[in-house]
Amino acid sequence: MRRTRIVATIGPASDSDEKLQELAMAGVDVFRLSFAHGDIPSGIERLRRVRAIAPDLAIMVDIPGPKIRAGSFGTTSVPLGVGEETELVEAFGEGSTAERITVERDRVLGQLKLGDRVHIGDGGVSLVVTRVGQTVGARVTSGGAVMGKPGLSLPSSIMDDRLPTDEDRLRLEALRDEEFEILAVSFVRSGFDVESVRAVLSRPDVMIMSKIETSEGIENLNEIIEHSDSLMVARGDLGVRLPIEEVPHLQKEIVRLGIRYARPVVVATQMLESMTHAQVPTRAEVTDVANAVLDGASAVMLSGETAIGDDPVATVVTMDRIVRRAEESFPYVEWGAGLGIQHLVASSTQAQRVTAAITGAAWRAAMDENAVALVACTRSGLTARAISRFRPPMPIVAITPNTATGRQLRSSWGIQEIFVTPISDIDGLCDYAVTQLKETGFAKSGDPIVVMAGSSSGGAAVTDTVRMIIVP
Repeated sequence: MRRTRIVATIGPASDSDEKLQELAMAGVDVFRLSFAHGDIPSGIERLRRVRAIAPDLAIMVDIPGPKIRAGSFGTTSVPLGVGEETELVEAFGEGSTAERITVERDRVLGQLKLGDRVHIGDGGVSLVVTRVGQTVGARVTSGGAVMGKPGLSLPSSIMDDRLPTDEDRLRLEALRDEEFEILAVSFVRSGFDVESVRAVLSRPDVMIMSKIETSEGIENLNEIIEHSDSLMVARGDLGVRLPIEEVPHLQKEIVRLGIRYARPVVVATQMLESMTHAQVPTRAEVTDVANAVLDGASAVMLSGETAIGDDPVATVVTMDRIVRRAEESFPYVEWGAGLGIQHLVASSTQAQRVTAAITGAAWRAAMDENAVALVACTRSGLTARAISRFRPPMPIVAITPNTATGRQLRSSWGIQEIFVTPISDIDGLCDYAVTQLKETGFAKSGDPIVVMAGSSSGGAAVTDTVRMIIVP
């Protein structure tokens, strides 16, 4: 079983029912739907169609936050050469050209000053403002090709919107009754941002994923993680808004902290970018994906590669091969040994500390006795995610009565879900776990397994019991 998950972004190249089915078969664990493009009814229709086609996979909905986008350049690459002059114009529903780039946001161009930098997409193309007024003149300082509706990165002083934005609220209200598991929130800068979005969505069953892509997000990283259910290392905007040489180190820090808090962490942006049009990735991209796996990332994400690429399925197959090979070299024993209880976050609640202690004991027992599986009996998924942070070499099996929880765990490292009708007593849960592991081939007679669960006295939010069971 592959432990590190694969997230694939759905777009024009992967939107058909046939292509979605092929992607699921190729190894996608989470489908990402961006609500930054197109109208809300079209996004809802796509979400429902993806859910019907992939009922067992997780769906991540990505809302734009205060991100500013250009009008569409179309599906063919438009070159912007160094030294060329262009014009920025506020307009909605109009396409962009090399000579005239439309900006889909009111009252932002008037705030630009001479000499300000504007980055297009993930920063490969950059402009400098040479004229201000009703329209803004700019000169290309870093050239390249653009297509689709790329984001525009303007000076941070202009991006003063709080979350959720008015546009986000419309999307959240439309999504409130839809069936999805993860909400990715762009440009999160504080724990307050996370709680504000959570309050508007009013869906305790949906995981809130904070995208870390600003200097404020880095400064408030611990606070954001405490309030979030999962994280994304959004390297595109992160590399534009901070010195690009800092991005690899920030990625490692975000992954490390997320794991300490038992939060799934997705590494995103340009992982196999060349495969948008090429048949094979570059050696640097292969190394990048492998290093994300070795850093302990819960998932790696494909963006334009599957949204607008020439062969989305081949890209997923390639990603799967790279991840599996990297996992063969993952330092499972050293990783868990280095994540002792003393290294877990001290500011967590008592329930979280008890769960951390119990899952730490479960990991040690499983390692000492060469258990064939770690079993987490969980309603919310918290127990399974808590043991997942130890990155054990044996499978983690989550037994849950909750379908949404099972899907959410598709974004977590190394967890295989099994559904069960609710069982109240721990003896019944353990018996069920043993039966299921034998039936599914995880265990046979004589094998040791470790089971974690909450007792009737501990409460639903606390994992306070661990048992070693020898399969009869």
